[in-house]
Order: sequence, then structure tokens, then C-alpha cells
Amino acid sequence: MATIKAKAPAKVNLTLHVTGRRDDGYHLLDSLVVFADVCDQLSATSSADLRISVSGPFSPGVPNDDSNLMMRAAMVLQRVRGVEMGAALTLEKHLPHAAGIGSGSSDAALTLAMLAELWGVPPLPANAPDVVALGADVPVCLQAPAPTRMTGVGETLSDVPRLPDCALVLVRPPVEVPTAAVFQALTSRDGSGMDDLPLGLDYDGFVQWLSAQRNDLQAPAETIAPEIAHAIAALRALPAVSFAGMSGSGATCYGLVKDIATARQVARRMQVAHMNWWVAPAAVLQPA
Repeated sequence: MATIKAKAPAKVNLTLHVTGRRDDGYHLLDSLVVFADVCDQLSATSSADLRISVSGPFSPGVPNDDSNLMMRAAMVLQRVRGVEMGAALTLEKHLPHAAGIGSGSSDAALTLAMLAELWGVPPLPANAPDVVALGADVPVCLQAPAPTRMTGVGETLSDVPRLPDCALVLVRPPVEVPTAAVFQALTSRDGSGMDDLPLGLDYDGFVQWLSAQRNDLQAPAETIAPEIAHAIAALRALPAVSFAGMSGSGATCYGLVKDIATARQVARRMQVAHMNWWVAPAAVLQPA
């Protein structure tokens, strides 16, 4: 009985510019997305039917029926590729959900890739309408581990120059920030796009570039959950953190540091000072 195991990495929006709004209400974005080596653990085993089991520290609240985004992705691939086989899916949830790091979307994207291999069918391209319909972050998560520029409503993906080696400290205070409420609180919906990422940046140059970009959702998220501003301030107060910001629509925030050893040191300090926060040191993933 064939089984495939893989890891779904956290997705981190280092920038997020809101550049417009379509007539259907969807916002246009311009974002630099990277993937961090903190992951959910997934597996897929050949089966006559399609089912999922969920475990792990962040499993409470994750559905184990057809409403799970992994199951929805599996059913999309079945339908589009005419697959009659099933699969027993498992999700070991180590990433917080509804936290601005796209864990559900990363799980769904990896499910599409695993099942295409398991079922022996061509994978769905990231810009396929059925993939986009699963959620704005699913297409970019199919690009993992490559840093990617995401524009439009998430369906337009562009390669970016290789980033310098760096790492992140991810922190999430114990608050929930509904994405719809954050977008509703936006005061400007037609900002400028992200600056192009120059070739050959070293770490200091990348920090300088990043400091000139924005996350337009940060300010409205902070009005809903002031703890986000507190988390960013706590990261910025540490000398080893070169830049701090919020990922996606929150509430996860990140501190950019030079390497994973520094990330671990910073993470320990954050964990001691904020015992009820989720804190994770992580290298920024890049293709070999």
C-alpha cells in the first residue's frame, strides 16, 4: 500500500501591498512570500475512499470532514483529472491556523502535489482556476520552497532573485484576527505596488529594501488586536532583529535575523518573556 509523506511549510508575507479592489470585492495584492522551515506533517496512503484524520498540538478546531481544505483540494484533483481512487490523508498540525501564515493553504497545496504523485496524474498548475478557487494563498503555496512575488488576487506568480541567507523568528500572541474584518478596516485600497527586488542583495541590502516596503493590513489589524503592535515592538527591541513586521492579515509577526542560530537565541528570549505566545525560530527556505 503506497504512502507519501511530506512537510507543508509556513508561508510568510514579508510585504503585503494592497493595490486595488475588483468589482467583485476581491482586493488586489502585491506581496513577497517566503516559506519557513516550521511545518505541518502530512501523509497520503492509497485507499478505496477519501478520508482525513487530524492530530497534533493545533488540531483542535480543524475539521476532519469534507470542509477541510485538504479534502477540498483532493476532491478538486479527483474531479479535474477523472480519478476514481481515494486516499487516506493524515494531518499532524504543528502550525497555528487562522494566523496569517497560510497553514491551511500550504496543507492544501501539498495535498495536490502528493495526490498527483500517488494517483499518477499530472499536477494542477498553480494558476488553474480550480486551484485559485481553493483560496488566494493556495497557488503561491504550490511554489514552495521558492520565494515568490504574488500579485492580482493571488493567481499571478513571479520568480524573484535569490535572497541572501536569513532566518525568521515567528511569534503569535494569543489573539484571533478575522481577515474580513481587517480588510473592512482598511482606509486605503489603492496603494502603490511593491518595489522590484534587486539582484544580488546581501543581507544588509535586503533589510534596507524590506524597510522601504509595507504591509497595508498591519495598521487595521493592530486596531482590532493591539497585541500585534506589542509583538512587533518586542521583536524590534532586540538588537539581533534587523526588521520586524506582520505576516498576511495577522496575528503572526516575524523578526528577520541573519541566521538560524540567531533566530534560536531570539526565540528563547521571546518564549521566556511571553510564555503564552507561539514562538518558532525558522530558516527561510530556498531551492537548492
